[in-house]
Amino acid sequence: MMGGRRDGPLMRNTSQQSVVKSTILTAIAIGVSLGCVFAFLYPHGFLSSSVHAFHSRRTQVLSAKCESSERLNELKTEYAVASQENAELRQQVKELTEKLRLAEQGKDHAEKQIEALGKRHKAGPFGTVKGLRTNPTVIPDESVNPRLSKILENVAVRRELIVALANWNVKDSLEVWFTSIKRVGIPNYLVVALDDNIAEFCESNDVPVYKRDADEGVDSIGKTGTNHAVSGLKFRVLREFLQLGYSVLLSDVDIVYLQNPFNYLQRDSDVESMTDGHDNFTAYGYDDVFDEPAMGWARYAHTMRIWVYNSGFFYIRPTIPAIELLDRVAGRLAREPKSWDQAVFNEELFFPSHPGYEGLHAARRTMDFYLFMNSKVLFKTVRKNARLSKIKPVIIHLNYHPNKLERMKAVVEFYVNGNQHALEAFPDGSGW
Repeated sequence: MMGGRRDGPLMRNTSQQSVVKSTILTAIAIGVSLGCVFAFLYPHGFLSSSVHAFHSRRTQVLSAKCESSERLNELKTEYAVASQENAELRQQVKELTEKLRLAEQGKDHAEKQIEALGKRHKAGPFGTVKGLRTNPTVIPDESVNPRLSKILENVAVRRELIVALANWNVKDSLEVWFTSIKRVGIPNYLVVALDDNIAEFCESNDVPVYKRDADEGVDSIGKTGTNHAVSGLKFRVLREFLQLGYSVLLSDVDIVYLQNPFNYLQRDSDVESMTDGHDNFTAYGYDDVFDEPAMGWARYAHTMRIWVYNSGFFYIRPTIPAIELLDRVAGRLAREPKSWDQAVFNEELFFPSHPGYEGLHAARRTMDFYLFMNSKVLFKTVRKNARLSKIKPVIIHLNYHPNKLERMKAVVEFYVNGNQHALEAFPDGSGW
C-alpha cells in the first residue's frame, strides 16, 4: 500500500513533463511553419517591405507633384501660343471681312454698271449720246472708324469737307492756311494732326482737328518726315474718309483760300484736281508732234501731252474707283519708297490698260487753272497782266516755290489787303 502510494506521484510527474515537452515541440513547429510562410511571402523581411511600400508611395506622390508642375507649365505655354494664334486669326478674319465687303461693293457696283449698260438702246440724234461717267458712291461704313465718323458728322457739310495733314514742321504755313479759311467763312474743314504739338496748336486756335490712333507706320513719318514723305501719307489716311461715305477736298497747307471752293466744283468725276499746267495747252492737253528726221516720210509722230495733276489739291468722291486709286498709290509708295507721290498719283490715273497691266477705270476732271491757281501761273503770268490780276482766284497754291511762307503772306497782302505791290519783290522762279 505504502509502496503503491509512493509510485503514484512519480508517474504523474513523468506524464506532466511529457505534456510540456509536446507543447513546446508543437509551438516550435508552429513557429517554424509561420517563419516559412512569412519567409515565402516577405522574402525581404516584413518590416523592410512596409518601409519599401511607404517610400514607394512617397515617391509616387512627389513624382505626381513634379508631373503636375511640369504639366501646368506646359498648359501655360500652350495657352500663350493659342492666345497668339487666336489674335492672329482674329486679325486675318478682320482683313478678310474687309476684303469681302469691298468685293461685295465692287460686285454691286459692277452689277449696276452692267444693268445700266446692259439695256440696249437705240442711239439718239448726232451729238446727244453720252456714256456713263459719274460712278455711284459706296455704302457708308461707320464701323471703319466710329470716332472719326462722329467728328465728320459735326464738321462736314453735305457730306464733304476740306482735309489737310500737318505736323509741327509746317506750323507757320498751317496758321496762314486756316486763317484764310476762317476769313472766307468755310465751316467744313479738318486738320489731321500727325503729332501732339500740332493737335494742341489747332485746339488752342479753335481749329477742327483729328488725331489718329497710334499707327507706327504713319506716326514715324508723320512726326519727323519731310514734306514729300508726309504728302505720301494722305493716300492711306484718306481711305477711311471715303469708306465713311464722305467726299474730301484734299489740301496741302501751302495754300491760301480766297473763295469757298465748294461753290466751284463740278462733282461729276471720281477725281477733280488742280493742274500744274500754266496755260490751256499744258493744263488741258495738246497734240505734241515728235520729229524724227531719220524716218523720212514718217518723221512726224503725234503724241498726246498733258501736265500732271497736283496731288496737293484734289477733290475725291467716295466711289470704288477712287478708293482703288488710293490703294494703288499707297501700295506703290510702300513698295517704292523713293517714288514721288505726285508722279505715282498721275501714273495710276492716266496709264491705260495694256498687256500685263490693268489701268484704273476712274473718271477725272481738270480744274480751271485760273480759279484753282498754282504759283507758276501767278508769278509768271497773272501778276504781270492787268486784266488777269483783277480775277479773284478760289485758291492759290504755292507749289512751285520753296519760300512758301513769305509768298503766302504776299498773296494775302495782294488779294485781301489790296497791296498792289506785294508780289513785285519775288522772282518768277525760285531764284536759284
